[in-house]
Amino acid sequence: MFKLLAITISLLTCEPGEALYERYGHTAIRIVDTEQQMDACFNYGLFDFNTDLFYLKFMRGETYYFLGAENTASFLSQYAVEGRRVYEQVFDFTDEEAARVEQALLTNYQPENRQYLYNFIYDNCATRPYHILSNALSEPIRSLYAGWDGFTYRDILSHYTGHGSWADFGINLLFGFKADQRVHDTERLFLPEQVMDYFAGARRQNGQLLVRGDVDTFPTPRVKWYQTWYAGVSILLVILLILSIYDRIREKRTRWVDNVLYTFYIVLILLVAFLTFFSLHPLVGFGWRMLIIPAIHLLGRAPYYIRLHR
Repeated sequence: MFKLLAITISLLTCEPGEALYERYGHTAIRIVDTEQQMDACFNYGLFDFNTDLFYLKFMRGETYYFLGAENTASFLSQYAVEGRRVYEQVFDFTDEEAARVEQALLTNYQPENRQYLYNFIYDNCATRPYHILSNALSEPIRSLYAGWDGFTYRDILSHYTGHGSWADFGINLLFGFKADQRVHDTERLFLPEQVMDYFAGARRQNGQLLVRGDVDTFPTPRVKWYQTWYAGVSILLVILLILSIYDRIREKRTRWVDNVLYTFYIVLILLVAFLTFFSLHPLVGFGWRMLIIPAIHLLGRAPYYIRLHR
């Protein structure tokens, strides 16, 4: 039975947006404190584009995010304008548990504590609210949520990015074998929807539900066939085949096309090497998917090279 307390704690989960950094949704904790006349949302997803060398630091995994707080009406209005639904789950906390959440957030909101080193998998705007809420509990909980158990990081990220999209292709090029690690239990809780679903299925030791509120499945990004990287790579293959036949007829190679592709490989290898050895990103590394474009290049140019070496 949910009680009306002086402090009410809710988890807000926001649907994905159109921008790449919005594809995974967002999470915030809402606190309604009637005694303090406070209705605020605490959000661990803020960062500053104006930081010196922002993009270099982002590539190195040295991006610092910080905790922000704003009036709930203001927070919700931003998503309403974009047509993005926000799900609210009200926690059945005791007075002591609710007070712990409020105190933890207010402590983290102090200027000296707001900033943290963001990690896309292990320490982000979804994992932080999960730990704040779970650490406030007076007893262990169990969750019936089984979604994505046994899947890989790559599987989960591709689902939200959009299977076949160019963004998905780029992620697969940069992510190495660590991205194929299978995740279980709370390892899955690095994205907002997983945290929402985990708490939706959570129960106390006596079987009592931990939260109330509607939850739903996030809309799956739909990528039209002509917008997929499969279509783009197929077009590249056709162009290379036509070019190879043309070069074969005139017995002269169009070098600039090959040079462009060679440059792309070198840049890609250097980028992945840099991120692998000099960044903090946990999933970046060399993997077989980096061979996709070279394989297409070799296949497309085969008619010319076979003729050349006969």
